Amino acid sequence: MQKNIFLSLCLLSACSVQAEEPLPDYPWLDEMHGSVANSVNSTALWFDDFFALKGFNSMQKADGEARILLAWEPRSRDLTKFKTRFKVSFKLPNLKNRADLIFSDEDDQDNENPLSTLGNQETPERNRFSLALRWKSKPDSGFSQRIGIGRRLQPFVKSRYRHAHFLSTKTTLSWETSAYYYSRDGLGTDLSWRFSYQQNDKSIIRQNNHYYYRDKENDWLWQHSFQHLNQIDHKNALISGIYFEGTSQPNFRLDEYLVSVRWRKNALREWLFYELEPFVMWRRDEGFSASYGIGLRLEGHFSKK
Repeated sequence: MQKNIFLSLCLLSACSVQAEEPLPDYPWLDEMHGSVANSVNSTALWFDDFFALKGFNSMQKADGEARILLAWEPRSRDLTKFKTRFKVSFKLPNLKNRADLIFSDEDDQDNENPLSTLGNQETPERNRFSLALRWKSKPDSGFSQRIGIGRRLQPFVKSRYRHAHFLSTKTTLSWETSAYYYSRDGLGTDLSWRFSYQQNDKSIIRQNNHYYYRDKENDWLWQHSFQHLNQIDHKNALISGIYFEGTSQPNFRLDEYLVSVRWRKNALREWLFYELEPFVMWRRDEGFSASYGIGLRLEGHFSKK
């Protein structure tokens, strides 16, 4: 069961470079990584001291991690699709390892659906600056509470629960639900679940479902996808899938769908990745005429670990 989770993580990150392999000599790359990682770590220490509980002094040191993504995702009818994403998280041991601080340009969602980056721009969890303190009653609790500022600088509160069930040695059901309130957008909720089947040591089949309720629009936004994740080797992964997205208003209907094959590679350093993803998209507002494109992405992970 633990092996299933580990394999899934490896497939999405294309795994790290093996320690025994010699790395190319790019000192400027190492200097850049070290500079960003040091800055993130120093900020984590400052926040940990600022939020420290009175009378509590952890033996652990605070640490931070940053993820930065640069992408160009041109397609027919839209050749200027550039995108940047960042997420910085800080672990705060002086809050008894129950809290972390998250700074991002989008709300915290494990959403691997390309439609979330290429399609419908009304998804509530997308393209939103967010600064939030996340709190758990216990470090390993499935419940988490969040308070912060997001979506056009609106104060918000959010409560979420996550859980996973191991249906067999090869099959896993994971799900989460959350409710939140934004000062201007009002109430919202989302529910998602995922079935994962491990075919073998290097392959997983996955089916994802996600529903958002949006109080401001008084409708549901839904997403479904089917994916095949294959670990080619310790530095390469291939993810192929079909993705659907739609809304419940003015009626329950499909708004767009997409098929893609994503190649993800760990290159030069264990913290650096790039992706190549050819895709075909069909959208309602384009008469469901095929639109061909390709995603080119560069992603860096920065931390002192």
